[in-house]
Amino acid sequence: MRVIITEHAVKRLREPRQQEITTGDIIAAAESIPGLIVSATRFRGFATRSGRIFDIVAKDINEGRLVITVIGK
Repeated sequence: MRVIITEHAVKRLREPRQQEITTGDIIAAAESIPGLIVSATRFRGFATRSGRIFDIVAKDINEGRLVITVIGK
């Protein structure tokens, strides 16, 4: 499955709250969600390789899985 990360999500990675979260972590999290996501949904409790916990908001579109935003804990 193709994972598309919005500009907004990439911009949020520069904020201190999302520090240590990489695009690779986001892609791995999005790919690990089973099934079809028909509306924007928040998925909680993903961990980065460094151990930081984060949530993502994602939705499936024709082009793939769209990651709308990232929320660091």
